[in-house]
Amino acid sequence: MSNYNFKVECFTSNDIKKITSHRNGEQKIGETIQIDWTHSTCKFVILGVIDDIGPQANFGLPGAVNSFTPFLNRFLNMQDNRFLKGESIGLFGTIKSDYKYTTIGEARDYVSHLDNYVSKCVTQILEQNKIPILIGGGHNNGYPLLKASSEHFDQSIDCVNLDPHADCRALEGRHSGNPFSYALKNKYLGKYTVFGLHESYNSESIYQFLDEHNYSYSFFEDYIDSPQQFINDITNFNINRNKQRMLGIELDLDSIAMMPTSAYTPSGIMIEWARKYIRLLSKDNKICYLHLTEGAPSSPLEDKIVGKTLAYLTADFIKAIQNK
Repeated sequence: MSNYNFKVECFTSNDIKKITSHRNGEQKIGETIQIDWTHSTCKFVILGVIDDIGPQANFGLPGAVNSFTPFLNRFLNMQDNRFLKGESIGLFGTIKSDYKYTTIGEARDYVSHLDNYVSKCVTQILEQNKIPILIGGGHNNGYPLLKASSEHFDQSIDCVNLDPHADCRALEGRHSGNPFSYALKNKYLGKYTVFGLHESYNSESIYQFLDEHNYSYSFFEDYIDSPQQFINDITNFNINRNKQRMLGIELDLDSIAMMPTSAYTPSGIMIEWARKYIRLLSKDNKICYLHLTEGAPSSPLEDKIVGKTLAYLTADFIKAIQNK
C-alpha cells in the first residue's frame, strides 16, 4: 500500500482565535504568531505530528498522537512580551493520517512513508532559512529531521539527545526505536551524543553499537549519584564540539520523571533539568532543528502537564537562540 492519506492541516486565524484567551491590556503569542510564515521574517516554524504508529511499530504504547494539541493550547496563551515575541514564530500546521495497520510489518512500512512526508515538510521550512520545531508523534521522526537537514546543509548532522533509550535498534524496518541507526546507515547522522541513558533499559547490543561508532553517552544513574555531573557533561559537550557543524537537538519526554509518555518512567530527570538542557545547548551551537517527542497524555490533567511542559521547552529554545 502506498497511499497513506498523509495531509497537513493548516491553521486559520479563526482557529487560533478560538484557542487563544484574550484579556484587555495583554497580548498573547496566539495574537501575534505568524500563520503565513512563508511570507514572514519569523525565525522559527512549528510543525506538529498527530500520529503514534511509530512507537507502536516498536511494540510500544499508543498515545503520542495526543501531545500536539495540548501543547498548542498552552503555547498560544503564553504572554507576548519582551522575552518572547509571536512575530518571530511561524505555525506550519499538523501532519495527520487516517491509516490503520493490522501487522507490525504494515506499521513499519507506514513509518517509512511517513519519513518521506515529514522530511518534505521540514525541507520546506529549511528552504525558507527558518528553524523547524517538530512537536508530537514518536521518536521515529528524528530520522526525517536528520534526512532533511543533512540534504539541505549538504553535510551529516551532529545530534544530541536526552533520552533513557539510545534509539539505535536494528535495521528491521522503521519505527521509533531506530531513527539514529537508520540515519547513520544513510549518512545523515554525524556525531551522536545521548545524555541520561537508563542502564537497564538499553540492550548490550545497543551499547556495543554506540561504542563501535565512537558515539558519546552518559547514564542517568551517574546523575543520581552526582547531579552536578549533568550540567558538567552538557558544558563539556559545548566546549569540545566543532561549532562549525550543524546540531539537531532531540528531547524525549520519556526522560522526565512521571511525565505521561509512551514509555512512562517514575525515575527520571526533573522538568527543570530538561529546560536547562535546551537552554544550554541552544545558545552555544549552530542549531538546525528542535525535536520534542513521545508525550502521550490520556486525561485532561495529563494534557495540562504535557502541554505546558512542551510550551516551556519550546519557549526556552526560542529565547536561547534569540538571546545569543
